[in-house]
Amino acid sequence: MKSSKSNTFFTDANILLLLGFALFLIHMFTNHQYGFHQDEMVVLDNANNLDWGFIEYPPLTPFLARIELTLFGLSLVSARTFSALAQSIVMVLAGLMARELGGNRRTQIVAAVAAAIAPIALIQGAQIQYVTFDFLWSVLIAYLVIKLLKSENPRWWLAIGAVIGLGMMTKYTTVMFVAGLVGGVLLTDARRDLKSPWLWGGVVLSLLIFLPNLLWQIQHQFISLEFLSSIHARDVAIGRADGYLLEQFLFCANPAVIPVWVAGLIYYFRDQNGKRYCMIGWMYVIPFLIYLFTQGRSYYLAPAYPMLIAAGAVAWEHRLASLSPDKVRSRLSTMSYTLAIGAILGGALALPIAPINSTLWNITSEVHDVFTEQIGWHEMIETVGEIYAELPESEKAQAGILAGENDEAAALNLYGDEYGLPKAISASDTFWLRGYGNPPPETLIVVGYSSADVNLIFEQCQVAGTITNLYGVENDLRDPPNIYVCRGPRLPWDELWDRLQRYS
Repeated sequence: MKSSKSNTFFTDANILLLLGFALFLIHMFTNHQYGFHQDEMVVLDNANNLDWGFIEYPPLTPFLARIELTLFGLSLVSARTFSALAQSIVMVLAGLMARELGGNRRTQIVAAVAAAIAPIALIQGAQIQYVTFDFLWSVLIAYLVIKLLKSENPRWWLAIGAVIGLGMMTKYTTVMFVAGLVGGVLLTDARRDLKSPWLWGGVVLSLLIFLPNLLWQIQHQFISLEFLSSIHARDVAIGRADGYLLEQFLFCANPAVIPVWVAGLIYYFRDQNGKRYCMIGWMYVIPFLIYLFTQGRSYYLAPAYPMLIAAGAVAWEHRLASLSPDKVRSRLSTMSYTLAIGAILGGALALPIAPINSTLWNITSEVHDVFTEQIGWHEMIETVGEIYAELPESEKAQAGILAGENDEAAALNLYGDEYGLPKAISASDTFWLRGYGNPPPETLIVVGYSSADVNLIFEQCQVAGTITNLYGVENDLRDPPNIYVCRGPRLPWDELWDRLQRYS
């Protein structure tokens, strides 16, 4: 009886769930090491100012953050709970995709682990950002498409449409994944579904889910398109798109599993068993080419790799079937060691576990700036609090805080109540839409502007403090480092506000 119960518990699905839960626990026990990333600050501030849209992104991620803030309060662990859960679900979905493609338990485990140890996936599991949930929706769409193609049941288009709608309410680049989906339909036998009311029902459902944000964009003259164009031009100018091809191999999927996802891409186009799923291959190739020729950021394509990894794991299993028992054991051992090494290296670089200024910290800081941008926020806020406390009592009632970047304003608003600070304003991104207040402030503590900038904006400015941190870490928060007290704007506020508008 015990053996029977044990076998019932350790089903393929339950093992995948256990792996997902293990990944969730890893994130929950490691994601409190530093502080919030600058982009997380903005998400959390937007969560306190919910709307049907924001200049930076659609509204779903701030809405999820609001749920976390309401349920758990403001802390690193609580605010990142849904992100850890999202990447754990991605891990399970990778295994389930392998199962739908015919993979056995071993194949499913390989696919799940190989997808989970991608550096980008590990980083996104430790941050509350829209990219995290965009990752989940893209992988879920791929899983549903595999279910559609396997069953040839067009009713799956309704579920696909619903998830596309959620994706568009999370990140606008979902449209590129949809382009791959459309191309896959037109270029394969799946175009038979163009006659199906279920496909068009899915299209309508996706549009209905996205409609509130579309109306918000219409109301605001599609300001997010202007924002995205500006950010793209900036990224290209400073070289952020230069590593697109190389980073597909280094970050979007773990380098240890390159043979797996390459085999998966070949499987969809060349393998006799995989050709019925050729549409999935196009869902990778088309966005890949779009981002390549438009100079997109490398991580935009990261959610496409789990569907390749799942197929690659199945192709690997098929090759094992033709080998002798000794060679099978050797290949299994090699795969186990490869995944273990990849997990250790990926975790060391992508999980927030390195002591600040340690050798590992210095290595991770050379690879990416995710951790360095989590340092110094509380010191900055404390310094602003001290400056505000030293203002003459007669000025405090009309005093305000002007931040150059939206992340600085968000941080000050999230933690400023501890120091009795007024709400910060900024002409950056969505903060610009919220305005400068009525009546406008007369005395301003200014953060994130250079000396030349403040002297152009105000009649009188003096340095009142400097942004530092306990560890001497250099990051965007310290560029520029000085904090000013300024008085007398040189223009009326309505004119000044339009001139100060910026995208960051």
